[in-house]
Amino acid sequence: MKLLTKAIEEALSKCPLGSTDGPLLESKVIVKYFNPCGAGTWLVTEGRKLADGDWVLWGMFHIFEWEWGYVLLSELESVKLPFGLGIERDLHAKGTVAELKR
Repeated sequence: MKLLTKAIEEALSKCPLGSTDGPLLESKVIVKYFNPCGAGTWLVTEGRKLADGDWVLWGMFHIFEWEWGYVLLSELESVKLPFGLGIERDLHAKGTVAELKR
């Protein structure tokens, strides 16, 4: 699955790093990534394209517990899971961080 579409890239371009204003939990989630085999959810609210074409993404992430942080798109793309799976993009996730982290 392609993790970054043109539509997501455009949305991230409108929400550069540091642009979240107000309560962070009310930030709009641009894209939700998840591990289909176990722990791992990434609610991305901001991003910036790097000179090498990679993206640094900011949001609320859950591996062992929910926390705010950064991840590189290339890191998510490099994850190799059992049965030939990788990190997936939730095609139906819409809402704020507070709504989607339940």
